[in-house]
Amino acid sequence: MAELRFSNTHEWVKVDGKEALVGISDYAQHSLGDVVFVDLPSVGDTFSAGDEFGAIESVKAASELNIPIGGKVIAVNDALLDHPETINKDPLNTWLIKIEVASPIDLSHLLTLEAYEKIAK
Repeated sequence: MAELRFSNTHEWVKVDGKEALVGISDYAQHSLGDVVFVDLPSVGDTFSAGDEFGAIESVKAASELNIPIGGKVIAVNDALLDHPETINKDPLNTWLIKIEVASPIDLSHLLTLEAYEKIAK
């Protein structure tokens, strides 16, 4: 998990070259409870860092999703539309969207797992 970077709004990003996966943290899924619905963007949508890119709903709350870094959506995890509860089972390996990262890539505002764990309590 060392390659993951986390936002203050509890999303994670994993950059691999010019692409990145985006998901939510274990803390976020635990806080939400049983996830029952996700609203994800369309392939081709473009976002700047911090933009709202979707929403996630659980039996006890709804929350907006904010993208940690800017980019263009190149894939959406469609399996989550039918099985959103997958997020609760393995949030750090369940991606929501894949983006083509905007250049230059700036991760300086994001937290390492160790730093994130200190604030997510």
